[in-house]
Amino acid sequence: MKGIFKGAMIASVAAMGLSLAACDSKQENAAENQADAVRDAADATADAIDAKADTMSGAAEDRLENKADAVRDAGENKADAMEDKADKM
Repeated sequence: MKGIFKGAMIASVAAMGLSLAACDSKQENAAENQADAVRDAADATADAIDAKADTMSGAAEDRLENKADAVRDAGENKADAMEDKADKM
């Protein structure tokens, strides 16, 4: 299931990247690729935390799930800020 989700995510990111490639500068594309890498790294870290949470129960599981959500949110916010900065190039 995760493989399907990641494959779909990568395909959609690639499609968006190709659609923007025609009108963006090389520097902007590079910055957006870095933002995508930040987002992907945060997702991978959050997935690992979620996997560990799945082996627990109760409050410990809840804490780890909340941490995973926070990691995802932080990665998304950082990537969005990077993309916004790239758009201003």
